[in-house]
Amino acid sequence: MEPNRWKNCRIVAFDTETTGLHWPDGDRVIEFAAVALRLDSRGDVTSVDTYNQLFNPEIPIPKEASKVNGITDDRVADEPLFAEKAEEVRSKLEGAILVAQNLPFDFGFVRMELERAGLTWPRTAAEVDTLPLAMQLLPELQSYKLGSLCEAMGVSLTGAHRASNDAEATGRLLLELARHKGAPEDFLEFVEWADAVTGPPDTGHLRQGPRGVAEFLEAPWKGHSVEELPDILQWMTIAMRRDGDRWGHRYPEALRRWAKRWLRLRASGGAKPAARASAAAKEASGGLLSSVAPGKGRGGGSAEGPLRRGNPGEWNLEPAPWLRWQGAAR
Repeated sequence: MEPNRWKNCRIVAFDTETTGLHWPDGDRVIEFAAVALRLDSRGDVTSVDTYNQLFNPEIPIPKEASKVNGITDDRVADEPLFAEKAEEVRSKLEGAILVAQNLPFDFGFVRMELERAGLTWPRTAAEVDTLPLAMQLLPELQSYKLGSLCEAMGVSLTGAHRASNDAEATGRLLLELARHKGAPEDFLEFVEWADAVTGPPDTGHLRQGPRGVAEFLEAPWKGHSVEELPDILQWMTIAMRRDGDRWGHRYPEALRRWAKRWLRLRASGGAKPAARASAAAKEASGGLLSSVAPGKGRGGGSAEGPLRRGNPGEWNLEPAPWLRWQGAAR
């Protein structure tokens, strides 16, 4: 067996059904599914292992949510709390190539539930979001809903909006995209092709911390996680330094690529509320990093510190924060 081939890894597609769309506002998971796929050397599925669990969310399920997924209060009244199954859920994700359609949504909900149970997000081999991947590989499509993508790639999807059905279809969608859109065999090359998140590269600037989250190794942010300081990570993708008469990137290309992928896939689903992230950044930088005044950031409008709530893709960052603390970073 060739250990560096991604097809040798356990591939786990996962999906959630929830009481609403916004876990920071108190919405909860009511169904979780993880479908593990094993492949042969050609990329054909040799085994499917499905885990599916309903949960009592401890809050009423809105009628709007029940209309979509068919899950009602009566259906989950006698089901376990997420915390009672949290270890089991975490074990299904540990060490696998994770796949989800709109990964930040499901990641945000599952991580929130794990943290409520006193657990961290597991260490994974890689995390792939089929939504932006399909948008990149299938630019001709008019819709990128899971059903539309499955139809375009010849993947069967029955019983949509139930977690196990959506999860298996998402996993098989990735396999068809890989088969027909030139995915390389090598694991690291596959990560680049899929624009996936893995552990940080070994450049001496970040490390995978004990909680399974990347941490900074440089002062003044040493020991802080990238989740606490996503604005610092964003800055690292654009920071410049002068070498003689020339300007060049302060950080290696491998780190910049990793940071951009992490910000796309992880920050939108798991970033802390803006006020907390802003306070953490200021504290870590000794007050040298300041947030942007309302209306001055990228995209206009008001802001709460370095991250704009409501649209995590709009980074409200000071254009050149290193001018304030480049001395501290040396």
